[in-house]
Amino acid sequence: MFKKILPIFLSLAFLLGACGSQGTPTLAAEDSKNTAVAEVWTLAAATQLAKPTETQIPPTSTETPTPTFTPTPVPVTQPTDTAIAVDPNTCNKALSMGEAGPMKNIRIENENKTDVNLSLSLYRPNEFGQCGYISYVIKSGEKRKVGIPSGYWSAYSWVLNPPSQASKSFFIGPSGSDDLLRIVLKKDVIAWVGP
Repeated sequence: MFKKILPIFLSLAFLLGACGSQGTPTLAAEDSKNTAVAEVWTLAAATQLAKPTETQIPPTSTETPTPTFTPTPVPVTQPTDTAIAVDPNTCNKALSMGEAGPMKNIRIENENKTDVNLSLSLYRPNEFGQCGYISYVIKSGEKRKVGIPSGYWSAYSWVLNPPSQASKSFFIGPSGSDDLLRIVLKKDVIAWVGP
């Protein structure tokens, strides 16, 4: 009888073993590599999505007023025994003409019937690291030649009687050209005549 039951037990043991828990499946080397590449691309895409984007400001149809520049007076004399602290990172100071590089000759022409106060501001450090302002009083009808260094300039003029003011920005490049550069002062207008 044992010989009859033994094959049945063996068959049951075999069937139960086949239906039992399976081992943990393993990935083939190629599948593992493809999974890693997919994860890297997913991380790269997420990084790109997380970066801030530049948003363009839509143009408006309304005109914006031109900013009015307030001139900064140039001190005529400074006491030699007083130390003046000036922030080297600001351009709101008198321009050091000796350190600002080669000068370009320009002619300032006053076409007004009265004297004009003119302030020229090198508003961004030029290639020699210098910036600041210079001021002039230009007589009625006067044509004055002055030397100023290369860089980004802003001109501001004002007349006290009758009251008027004007402003203009311009650039003087570092070229070796001797072209005549001119600043023409008119009522409520500054004209820049350059190359």
